[in-house]
Amino acid sequence: MKDRLFQTLQRLGKTFMLPIALLPVAGLFLGLGASLTGDAFLELYNLQSAMGEGTFIYKILAVLRDSGSVIFGNLPMLFAIAVALGFAQKEKAVAALSATVGYFVMNAALQSSIANFMNLETLQATPGLITANYLGFENTMNTGVLGGIILGLIVSVLHNRFYKIELPEALSFFAGTRFIPIISTVAGLLLGIIFAFIWPFIGRGIAQLGELIGSLGVVGTFIYGYIYRALIPLGLHHVFYLPFWQTALGGVETINGTVVEGAQNIVFAQLAAGQQINPEYARFFSGMFPFMIFGFPAAAFAMYRQAKKERKKDVKGLLLSSSLTSMLVGITEPLEFSFLFASPILYFGVHCVLGALSFAICHALGVGVGLTFSGGGIDFLLYGILPGNAMTNWLPVVIIGVVYAVIYYFVFTFFIVKFDLKTPGREEEGVASKLHTKDEYREAKGIGTNSEFKNAPEIVDALGGQDNLIEVDNCATRLRLKVKDSSLVDEAALRQTGAAGIMKSGESVQVIYGTKVPSIKTNIDEYLESRK
Repeated sequence: MKDRLFQTLQRLGKTFMLPIALLPVAGLFLGLGASLTGDAFLELYNLQSAMGEGTFIYKILAVLRDSGSVIFGNLPMLFAIAVALGFAQKEKAVAALSATVGYFVMNAALQSSIANFMNLETLQATPGLITANYLGFENTMNTGVLGGIILGLIVSVLHNRFYKIELPEALSFFAGTRFIPIISTVAGLLLGIIFAFIWPFIGRGIAQLGELIGSLGVVGTFIYGYIYRALIPLGLHHVFYLPFWQTALGGVETINGTVVEGAQNIVFAQLAAGQQINPEYARFFSGMFPFMIFGFPAAAFAMYRQAKKERKKDVKGLLLSSSLTSMLVGITEPLEFSFLFASPILYFGVHCVLGALSFAICHALGVGVGLTFSGGGIDFLLYGILPGNAMTNWLPVVIIGVVYAVIYYFVFTFFIVKFDLKTPGREEEGVASKLHTKDEYREAKGIGTNSEFKNAPEIVDALGGQDNLIEVDNCATRLRLKVKDSSLVDEAALRQTGAAGIMKSGESVQVIYGTKVPSIKTNIDEYLESRK
């Protein structure tokens, strides 16, 4: 039961990656458009005549801003589609279409039920309940990302149960996959009616929980930061942080007459409106910047300094590229897992605590820097520096970051030397450095490959062979697999293919390869297809 719940949560987190992957480009449009047209930016750099309202550049940037805003405004529907798509076993396109139809019907039924069976004035007076216009539906309740996820899960269950259904001859046209949009429409209708009566209690409960968390101040922020970083090895961090980012759990704010819920949505709405970013909402993001931009590169430098002399040349490029990835785009797992598997105490007892302190300190100092995906330098520039310090109070991040660079360097040096940790460059003879992939090794050595599928055959063999694989998928940095027998998984062989780490729980297996994992997954799919 425990393993099944763990696997379901992992899979749910994986489905979140599709809409989350949209956020960087949406944030880029919104960030550039809002930051470069904001009064603070124009006054700070004296660009009113060149880029002020009415100029051609301003109009182009306004289009970017509005184009980015539409994605953030419709994330609940995108999550409904992504969840149904991710949980569908076969005929995934049908599941995606059915979720879209079901989501619109759910909202139509919700609005109509409110209009016909409920007192709008009473609803609007309910503490913590959001009544607003959404998707063209007036005076309705926006159930947000949570409503989208629930609808997506229901559609996926119906899809997997009925996509091969057979009906009597007279109704055979509606059998099979054609039945799924039909049953999803009925499900959306029923869910909308149910939500009309129960969502006032759910919405109020979420808002009150958010208020409770907010009342904890920097202590609550510290707890949030620690849990966030501690869940990364399990692959459950998306499930944890998303409610804070996208639901009333992260806060509710009225901006330019529009009610906005979810910390990330509020921050970007404030940015688009040219308002000062409220650190009460940015506290869920701003703490990432000090350790991702400054701390991790310093830790990587400590690993390099303590590498064996004969291996320093081999790990130099590896650690440098991983550091740059962390600094620029905030992808940190290759570095994090390099010391997680060397020392869990260093990860959970030191790094997670330092990360949580970073969240708490940035909150205490009133930092208002948001982000789209992770706390790298690009997001820091777009949503911190460009809007101006008056709007985001970004300067403390740099000061904290410099201090963190020193702390990470000396703490990691102490642990590596004191406990002889096998960080990259310190492994035993014959064991490859954990952050390497086979493709990176061949590229570094100038060795070509004649394999059509690169190292897919070796990975499949290390996973117990094709017959042991039930499901193969990936997120941003890791393969996510379901296997028949996890005891057949050869961890040493997987590390020889470049895996930075392996996590096993029942039938669920995760193999961390870094940002090249989408290509690895594609190669595995093509290899498996060729063997059918």
